[in-house]
Amino acid sequence: MIVPPRDQCSYLTGLLNHLSSEAVPGSLPVGRNNPQRVPFGLYAEQLSGTAFTAPRAENRRSWLYRLRPTASHARFKPYPRATLMRSGPFEEVPPSPNRMRWNPLPIPVEPTDFVDGITTYCGNGDAGTGSGIGVHLYALNRPMHDRAFQNADGELLLVPQQGSLRLTTEFGLMDVSPLQIALIPRGVRFRVDPADGTARGYFCENYGAPFRLPDLGPIGSNGLASARDFETPVAWFVDRDTGCEVIQKFQGGLWSTQLDHSPFDVVAWHGNLAPCRYDLRRFNTINTVSFDHPDPSIFTVLTSPSDTPGTANCDFVIFPPRWMVAEDTFRPPWFHRNVMSEFMGLISGVYDAKAGGFAPGGASLHNQMSGHGPDRASYEAAVAVDLKPHKIEDTMAFMFESRHVLRSTRWAGDTPLLQHDYDDCWNDFIKAQVPSL
Repeated sequence: MIVPPRDQCSYLTGLLNHLSSEAVPGSLPVGRNNPQRVPFGLYAEQLSGTAFTAPRAENRRSWLYRLRPTASHARFKPYPRATLMRSGPFEEVPPSPNRMRWNPLPIPVEPTDFVDGITTYCGNGDAGTGSGIGVHLYALNRPMHDRAFQNADGELLLVPQQGSLRLTTEFGLMDVSPLQIALIPRGVRFRVDPADGTARGYFCENYGAPFRLPDLGPIGSNGLASARDFETPVAWFVDRDTGCEVIQKFQGGLWSTQLDHSPFDVVAWHGNLAPCRYDLRRFNTINTVSFDHPDPSIFTVLTSPSDTPGTANCDFVIFPPRWMVAEDTFRPPWFHRNVMSEFMGLISGVYDAKAGGFAPGGASLHNQMSGHGPDRASYEAAVAVDLKPHKIEDTMAFMFESRHVLRSTRWAGDTPLLQHDYDDCWNDFIKAQVPSL
């Protein structure tokens, strides 16, 4: 058995490139995907992330060569533990137009791994019809040990906020730290272990079209996130005949089955559907160099398109360190109402439109056409400041923005973490003085 050291992570570069990797030389078939006899007696298995007949430019699939086929498992049974993970359609409580903000999700006291540490805040659409998203936070204090998770309902976009993660996937190993993100395709089995003992973060469960880089339009051929900066793990496998529980999310429910071997037994693979990570510090921020505040769409890292051109099932948007130089301009995000619905999180630092109350690990929800913008303290500081070029350095906020209303869960409306005084930050704005006609 040839396996890299346990602490070794190596990567291939490029988002949606057709990549090839083998942990054992000669294990990857040459010239065909499914030969009569695969090298070393491995089993060929295709993982399809799109329909077989999807256009070539949109088709996503990979071939995996493994010690055993994934079909080798017993019947799934309902997962026996109670969790706070919910799924679309989100119908626990009626949708609300109210703005919501939450304090950071605490690290659990009892031993809790990634699966049991998931808490759902809101979502939209329906996992059964392949549209919409679920928005979750995780907080954990133990590894998954002999457990693995896979999500048949959608791909997962993980945004660590506190504590680094070691992700063991069928394709290989990835280390993901705060200020990095990880993208795990629908159906891929993986395990999450906290590198520092505890970890907390956010993730988007995307039921719709897979995430991709946004079109750049008039920006041109460069800028924002670059495909070359996305990193995919090289093949790595576990050859161990000991028990492992596989937990699958399927049509909103969690199901469990027991294997007598490790699910991470892929010796070689090739294709364009694979987990990857991206360092948000590599994002090439575009901003105004004259006047007015550009639309936040220029901060889009990844997008899940919908059937309406230019209107996303979900955009993943960041607000990173950047220079502010606009002349005669109110520089923080302006007051606005939006046809899109916005869930925001803060990875580190301070968000420039909120002077207080929005802490790293916290979250906010501004739904479709709900008025929002800077709080009074941020507004007054911005209109009074002497406008000189300055750099916003201590910040990394993000947004999951969706075309449909984000419906909160019952937990999100009842938790003590909810800031019931959030609306007060817009109180006491001074009435404008307009001359009488």
